[in-house]
Amino acid sequence: MATVRGCNLPDDLLYDVDNNIWYRNNGDGTFTLGMTAVAVAMAGQLVAFTPRKAGRAVQAGKSCATIESGKWVGPAKVAFDAEVTEVNDAMVANPRLANSDPYGEGWMLKVRPTAAGGTDKLVPGSQATAPYEAKMTADSFAGCAP
Repeated sequence: MATVRGCNLPDDLLYDVDNNIWYRNNGDGTFTLGMTAVAVAMAGQLVAFTPRKAGRAVQAGKSCATIESGKWVGPAKVAFDAEVTEVNDAMVANPRLANSDPYGEGWMLKVRPTAAGGTDKLVPGSQATAPYEAKMTADSFAGCAP
């Protein structure tokens, strides 16, 4: 597992570095996605998670969910045109799952790409450290707390 400034980035995931979202290829044509440890550390304790409903289409770069913490409210943007296939109801009930387990129980949605090649801009975990180091510098983000 790669670590950048104390933030874990599992090697087996794909990353949309610009939007701090991770993707796991489920092998069935769907992807599970969630907030990276970087996103969670920047946002602080989450207080609300409002996802798009299953069956809804979402365009690349548009919001698939709204995330709210004590210091931030904003969109979770999907990296490619997709259809939401499943929502993590446990995250809706307890958004802090993303704080305690961002790559496990804190997943947000499952989506199915609706256009070929849409996942091409995602960065494999093994190649995510340099882009994340640059992003953290640009965002003046010191890193995840130990």
